[in-house]
Amino acid sequence: MKILHQVTVKQMLTETSKQSLLNQFSSRKKALEQECDQLYFEYKKVEKTSKQLATQFLKEIEKRKEKMKLVDFQLEQVHTLPIGSEIKEKEVKAIVEVNVGDNWDELIQEKTIVIKDGIVDQIRLR
Repeated sequence: MKILHQVTVKQMLTETSKQSLLNQFSSRKKALEQECDQLYFEYKKVEKTSKQLATQFLKEIEKRKEKMKLVDFQLEQVHTLPIGSEIKEKEVKAIVEVNVGDNWDELIQEKTIVIKDGIVDQIRLR
């Protein structure tokens, strides 16, 4: 019988991956800033004609600003993390074969895959 099991994927921070994360977060922040600028432009166009629509634009601008604060925090964290740190990237599901006589505790142990510069570096069972 086969069952699905949750596996954690972590990324080991290297100079290359650190720079990549910094680039990703910087790009995300720039995109959010551009969205805010565009929304503000649209807000100015409808400000006097439709108060309800103008309020919607302001809410959307605030949402983007909150996301920018989160990206700023993430950028700060990446700057402070030392090389070799492990960052949880995501969780994936894996198929595990279960047979009569298998040790259940071993089968359901937490499993972690560590990625280093795009290559699987370790597979851990805990």
